[in-house]
Amino acid sequence: MDNLKEINCKEIFKKAYENRYTWKNDFHGYQGKCIFLTNNNIHKGDFVLGKDFKPNIQNIEDEKVVKSIASQLFEVCIHRVKREFESVHSENNFNLLKNSESGIEMSVSGKNQGDKYRVKNNCINMVYRKIHGTIIEIFVEEFLDTGTGSLSKKYSSQQIDPDTLETNSQKLEYEDEFLNMGKDDYWILNSRTIKYLNQNQEEETQKFVFEDLCLLN
Repeated sequence: MDNLKEINCKEIFKKAYENRYTWKNDFHGYQGKCIFLTNNNIHKGDFVLGKDFKPNIQNIEDEKVVKSIASQLFEVCIHRVKREFESVHSENNFNLLKNSESGIEMSVSGKNQGDKYRVKNNCINMVYRKIHGTIIEIFVEEFLDTGTGSLSKKYSSQQIDPDTLETNSQKLEYEDEFLNMGKDDYWILNSRTIKYLNQNQEEETQKFVFEDLCLLN
């Protein structure tokens, strides 16, 4: 165990932050077929995701399904945007909470006061962040090493009420698979499985499949 006084949390977090896989700035978008499976229902359609990251879902009538597919595509690509560490975290300080087998846990003071992160093996494996008035807590179990950065592959996400600090959403378990498009090393979401307990405490699964993918020029 390192001497706790020698742990520079900001430096450790910065390295892990810069180790996240991101797309190059000249991303033009991509398109393909999308399939949504839930409760033995299958919806098939096509999609185009432009360089503005706005997904356009075609040939699916159900508006809820369209919204669901679009939100997965948007959420995945918004995390691929490269933003310099200084532009995001220059007004934050990182303070050690604990160092354990799970990683080095730190709290943020400054601009994003109250946020927390945990870092292990140069990867951020826990995120506790206030976003749009709700705290989101994410634990990552598995990463994919792309060779140019790490991608979360298996993780859970849950919302927490910022006033009571009680959980106020079901826990979502994610499993993602990615495809390397070869050109410029673009890793694109190929499938996403989300498991959760419904109101009757029964496990339900949603699966999103993206295939016949091709990059736009």
